[in-house]
Amino acid sequence: MREVIFRKQNKEKWKQIEEIFENRQHSSSDQLASSYIEVMNDLSFASTYFPNSRTHEYLNTFATKLHNLIYINKKEETSRFKQFWLYEVPLITRKHHRMFLYAFLSFLFFVLLGAFLQHFDPKMVRIILGDFYVDMTLDNIDKGDPMAVYKDMAPFTMFIYIFTNNFLVMLRCIAFGIFPILGTLYIVANNGVMVGAFLYFFIQQGLFWESFRTVFIHGTVELISIAIAGAGSFIIGTSILFPGTYTRIHSFTNGVKDAIKVCVGLVPFILIAAIAESYVTRYTGMPDWLAIFIILGSLLLMIFYYVIYPIQVDARFNRNEKSPILEVKDI
Repeated sequence: MREVIFRKQNKEKWKQIEEIFENRQHSSSDQLASSYIEVMNDLSFASTYFPNSRTHEYLNTFATKLHNLIYINKKEETSRFKQFWLYEVPLITRKHHRMFLYAFLSFLFFVLLGAFLQHFDPKMVRIILGDFYVDMTLDNIDKGDPMAVYKDMAPFTMFIYIFTNNFLVMLRCIAFGIFPILGTLYIVANNGVMVGAFLYFFIQQGLFWESFRTVFIHGTVELISIAIAGAGSFIIGTSILFPGTYTRIHSFTNGVKDAIKVCVGLVPFILIAAIAESYVTRYTGMPDWLAIFIILGSLLLMIFYYVIYPIQVDARFNRNEKSPILEVKDI
């Protein structure tokens, strides 16, 4: 892309960001954080293709000012750590909400497919989970404690194992994203079919409610997190297939950065899921009302942070962007 075209495509956006910077006393932290992300993305592109240009000089200077304002000023509203989860992750989530929807629907489809396959072939769960696990579960059912698998391992050991496993799932989502469509679908399908077959196996044993309430005490957060990690893979894949006005390499770089931030943003949630599965799920005799409370609370938490809150943050950012005022000077 030629410098003059790049400038023309982004000039209005830079004017709006200048307005936010000039009125920083009245600008919220999410506006400043989103502005910084936008300027850094453009600076990265300019550094690659116009390293000695006035456009690069302008963006570099502007990015430095925004960085100092957000991260160095000791009077900043929040720390860098809080900034990431309060603003960066929600803004990136909102930017890619469509990918999140696609990933969730794909995951749901493969869960239903796993249940469908298990319905017509009861041996499917053995193929997916292995004979040892299935035989152990059937033995636990005969003993009157079908969910005993959640009690066999020491809580802390179980926590480390589960957290590590879920973290590796996230890494695989990023890695497989470089294979557009096929890599993404493999990750989503692999996890979705396993969950569907596993849950339907318990339905076939006449244990729908007991398995549902036990599994979803931790599984609500865990399974939604897996779907969101799948969205990271979708983000990388689409960045390769549909680069837009950027070069394919630059679009891919931005896609990887966004996907990594999405997955890092999931760390607190996979921690919550691992703690719940290791320390809470093992109490299979808890009252139904308490299990329902935990499940609904987990669901509302995920809906709020990944659906409602990103829309709110994005709306606050865009509220004052309707009328550009300042000129992008000397570029």
